[in-house]
Amino acid sequence: ATYTAIESPKGEFSICLVSDGSSWPFYCKIKASGFAHLASLDRMSQGHMLADVVAITSMQDMVFGEVDQ
Repeated sequence: ATYTAIESPKGEFSICLVSDGSSWPFYCKIKASGFAHLASLDRMSQGHMLADVVAITSMQDMVFGEVDQ
């Protein structure tokens, strides 16, 4: 198994590859930086109104295409 993480402009970007010996990966997991941002949304929005979640989410500059897996 190979795990590589690099610092991207919006946070850590990581890839985990597992091989079974063939030319194609047996397992591939890509973790974009948006996952950490989305996980912190619960803590950041505590005590705020639901309408404030839109402003909090836009402040984090998330790309929802990378967290939609």
